[in-house]
Amino acid sequence: MASPVTRLHLRFLGRVQGVGFRYQSMYAARNFNLTGWVKNMPDGSVEMEVQGPEEAIDYMLLQLQTGRWIRIEHIEKKKLPLVREERGFQVRGY
Repeated sequence: MASPVTRLHLRFLGRVQGVGFRYQSMYAARNFNLTGWVKNMPDGSVEMEVQGPEEAIDYMLLQLQTGRWIRIEHIEKKKLPLVREERGFQVRGY
């Protein structure tokens, strides 16, 4: 049985800027056929909206936590309404 599709807003705290986090997120999301975006925030955190099967999102998050230079100390999660017309996953911002 496939896991239900969900959309989450995530805020990552820790060593998540300047370590390739956004691009690892993009590659992982595309690998798991997830949609959404990721961007650096001025306060040093990284924000992401990601949509897809819950199980695939969980696997993506596990993969991100194994990054060599990435150190995720905390993830804030908030469930959002689905964006049905969204395609792909992109890096936004600077």
